[in-house]
Amino acid sequence: MCLAVPGELIRIEHRRPAGLAPDAGGDGEDNDDDPLWRVGVVEFSGVQREVSLACVPEARPGDLLLVHVGFALSVMVES
Repeated sequence: MCLAVPGELIRIEHRRPAGLAPDAGGDGEDNDDDPLWRVGVVEFSGVQREVSLACVPEARPGDLLLVHVGFALSVMVES
């Protein structure tokens, strides 16, 4: 059983998540524009956390997302 928590997407950044090596893709290139590196700041009851948006390319600021272990899994309510 897993637990996903709803949170509001505050902003989107197109960069590697904090703490990830520059060539984490293993292809020898620095591809920060890859959609898989899309991260967002999500607010949960006043607490803001960085989450991966790789699974929800349709997410936009203001959307309510379901987040599990740092990954947004679905958009619950679109802004």
